[in-house]
Amino acid sequence: MGKYENDVKRLLDLVGGKGNIQAVSHCMTRMRFVLVDPKKANEKEIEDLPSVKGTFTQAGQYQVIIGNDVANFYNEFTAYAGIEGVSKDAVKAAAKTNQNPAQKIVGTLGEIFAPLIPALICGGLVLGFRNVIGEINFFANGTQSLADVSQFWAGMYNFLWLIGEAVFHLLPVGIVWSITKKMGTTQILGIVLGLTLVSSQLLNGFSVSSTAAEDIPVWDFGFAKVQMIGYQGQVIAAMMAGFVLVYLEKFFKKICPEVVSMIVVPFCSLLPAVIIAHTIVGPIGWKIGDAIGTAVYSGLTSDFRFVFAAIFGLLYAPLVMTGLHHMTNAVDSQLLAIPPKTTILWPMIALSNIAQGSSVLAMSVLQKKNERAQQVNVPACISCYLGVTEPALFGVNLKYVFPLVCGMVGSCIAAMISVGSGVQALSIGVGGLPGILSIVPQYYLTFLLAMAVAIVVPFVLTFIVGRIKLSAEGRFGKNRGNAEAVSAVSEAEAASAAEAPAAGTGMAEAAPAGDVKELKSILDGKVIPITEVEDEVFSQKVMGDGVAIEPTNTVVTAPADCDVCVVMADTCHACGLALPNGLELLIHVGVDTVDMGGDGFKLFVNEGDHVKAGQPLIEFDPEKIRAAGHPCTTMFIVTGEGSAAGVTMHTGMDAKAGETTVISWD
Repeated sequence: MGKYENDVKRLLDLVGGKGNIQAVSHCMTRMRFVLVDPKKANEKEIEDLPSVKGTFTQAGQYQVIIGNDVANFYNEFTAYAGIEGVSKDAVKAAAKTNQNPAQKIVGTLGEIFAPLIPALICGGLVLGFRNVIGEINFFANGTQSLADVSQFWAGMYNFLWLIGEAVFHLLPVGIVWSITKKMGTTQILGIVLGLTLVSSQLLNGFSVSSTAAEDIPVWDFGFAKVQMIGYQGQVIAAMMAGFVLVYLEKFFKKICPEVVSMIVVPFCSLLPAVIIAHTIVGPIGWKIGDAIGTAVYSGLTSDFRFVFAAIFGLLYAPLVMTGLHHMTNAVDSQLLAIPPKTTILWPMIALSNIAQGSSVLAMSVLQKKNERAQQVNVPACISCYLGVTEPALFGVNLKYVFPLVCGMVGSCIAAMISVGSGVQALSIGVGGLPGILSIVPQYYLTFLLAMAVAIVVPFVLTFIVGRIKLSAEGRFGKNRGNAEAVSAVSEAEAASAAEAPAAGTGMAEAAPAGDVKELKSILDGKVIPITEVEDEVFSQKVMGDGVAIEPTNTVVTAPADCDVCVVMADTCHACGLALPNGLELLIHVGVDTVDMGGDGFKLFVNEGDHVKAGQPLIEFDPEKIRAAGHPCTTMFIVTGEGSAAGVTMHTGMDAKAGETTVISWD
């Protein structure tokens, strides 16, 4: 065997043995298993293996984080287990077989809405600013708004509606486009179908409820009349229309000869889809969407609203961990489409974000002397307060459990205050503390009270319980959570580790030495903190600290003179480097781009090559990456747990490859 012999043997037993492995593959940092029975995997003992940096489950795959040397570990594992590895696509396909129908539906829903979330957040912020400008009466004894007393702000108030209308009124365009993108059909046809649902020729969907039936315009075909109703803001109808188009296109592609497919397939797909959308699925989807929205709204305004609010506030955070929370996007959007065109649901989501962030804040106070824990606590708390809860949930609260529960309790109480007072939001997408911008101004004070509860209650409960729990664990968190691989150690152990000879992989074991004192940017583009990356393994610094770059060019170059220690020859999307002082670096182009199988990537180096600063390493096609549904964000990591003393990550600026320093040390 090799250097991982013991860990390989133990891992095979701990995942349930050979018979429990349906498929296995690996990417640049992780072993990816599809297990017959995921419950047989002993996560606690797996995470205690010396070679393992953490585990988590995603999209039916049980992923074990190994690090840069995952290829060698994988080879030893498959050889010992007598299992033939498969491609990433095969693992992905096998993983779907482990999902029940409900999980598949929720997964699909999440994949449809995920590309729309940035627009929803932006639109929500814009409408929030409009609230402040034109809906809050600051002047003339509370009778006039900023827009009333200033022509500039009146113009700005009207101008900003361009974005608000584009995001929320024209939402069906984005939904149908996202469906065609996810299903692999022609995206421009999806955009055209979406536009026919919100055409200016139609009666605006938001005006239907206030228009008399006899005043609704119609298409008169002689034998039948079809109402000319737009579907602005409608979610269910748009989704149904999108899937009609997708399956029509797939059907005609299958039966149509290739020589005429360019003409026949688009025409025979789009025309029937538009007809069906306006005559069958549109009206049906409208009724379904209205029924769902009305039912939720009725529940939130009924005599039982406190019970509804308590349950939702208590369980929303666990919903996020299962992915089921994506369903609330559709419900929220539908609530905005029916009178009174506001949502009582979204304020509770914002409060849940705040509550979980407050639990992390308490943990940060409790663990203020635990430098390694703080590397996760601080960014997780900030992101949570800004509306992104996954780093806090998986990196901190689920890890210790009691912060999660304390946050749920605070969210529950805050939700009851919010719903009990009838707090409403004019838009969705802006969570956490900025969520107040989306609130109807008359409810600001009540929502501020609910926010105070969401901050104070979880913080106090977590602090009190943590004083007991963490004292029993030594205050340095020796447990390790599902998606977080940084094991907390005692101060004495940390000091010992810092004094130990460099092993070449762990930043905490030795500060960088030698002539290299800085690393240049590997790409042109905006440098952002690694905590903002849309991948928990990187954002939680499981692989180590570093930076991320939003690229504006397409060639990754070496940050310094170094050796290539590992490459992903089959997918070409990542490589590992070693500096002369033994420090190791990881470059990973895009998020989840391993799924692309190398399409759109070109690798210029091989394992063992020595490269000079500025030498090309990887070339990539941003359009192909985006078309596959992945961000182009490129990670530049100094691998190992923690970070060495004196290392500075330079972020927040536009970098030039080979010129701008992004990582440096004393």
